[in-house]
Amino acid sequence: MSNVTETNVQNQEHSKMNVQLNKWRKSPVFYPLIGFVVIFVAMALANDNFLTASNLSNVLRQVSIIAIIAVGMTCAILTGGIDLSVGPVMALSGTLTAGLMVAGLPPELAILAGLAVGTLFGAGNGVFVAYAKMPPIIVTLATMGIARGLALIYTGGYPVSGLPQGFSFLGRGEVLGLQIPILVMAVVYILAYVLLNKTPIGRYIYAIGGNEEAARLSGVRVARYKLLVYMLSGLTAAIAGIVLTSRLMSGQPNAGVGFELDAIAAVVLGGAAIAGGRGAIIGTLIGAMMLGVLNNGLNLMGVSPYIQNIIKGAIILLAIYIGRSRGK
Repeated sequence: MSNVTETNVQNQEHSKMNVQLNKWRKSPVFYPLIGFVVIFVAMALANDNFLTASNLSNVLRQVSIIAIIAVGMTCAILTGGIDLSVGPVMALSGTLTAGLMVAGLPPELAILAGLAVGTLFGAGNGVFVAYAKMPPIIVTLATMGIARGLALIYTGGYPVSGLPQGFSFLGRGEVLGLQIPILVMAVVYILAYVLLNKTPIGRYIYAIGGNEEAARLSGVRVARYKLLVYMLSGLTAAIAGIVLTSRLMSGQPNAGVGFELDAIAAVVLGGAAIAGGRGAIIGTLIGAMMLGVLNNGLNLMGVSPYIQNIIKGAIILLAIYIGRSRGK
């Protein structure tokens, strides 16, 4: 009798483990996490310098900029949209912040102005997408050129230098051994996680991406939340731009070229559906880390940048294929 009872208990435990495993497999971060582990282990085996503390810290610092931008991009993609203007908005916010400090404005006020400009640009995108009902890819492609043009006009095409030395702390400083850009990235992701997973706003964002018409019929003010999403995208681009400006100690009007593609890649590699409605902010962080580890490992191995682009493109295509297969 005791043997039968023990067998039943074992069967129940085995069944619970299967349920948990199946639940974990359905998570949007399951495959991205496996992909990250595979790439991390491969790079560690390929180069002895990869696992050094200084190199891993360097990877995190390099990843932080793209990862911050990818937070806003995640929100846009979750609604079924996209934001191609994040790179130029990042440059505009960074150069404006730098220029205002050089003109004598206190760093705190200059930073607030830079954040405001990024948020306003995002709001402009949101108005055209949400209220004028224009395609997001067209709207943000247009504002991409506008933001870059404004950054070049404001600076005359030259970097803005002569920033206050104390401003460098934001991009180069450390707290308890952790670099400030990494801490900023962590704070942004914690706030985004709370927003998307613990508030009604997050539920509405997922609902809009899953079925916009159904969300509208359910009483969700779709236009309002789309506007909010693009404002968040502009804000995170501005944060990244200011952190990068602090790290370089100059406002670069050509900063952020191609960053929008890296941000989209991070979101897609993180398991988000490009059509919207499915994804996780933790997955985006994993996707950004995947890109960072891949770039760093290939650089340490001396792989040509041209070949690196081919490898990254192939991995992104594979991620999209896996995502579509899971959706079906």
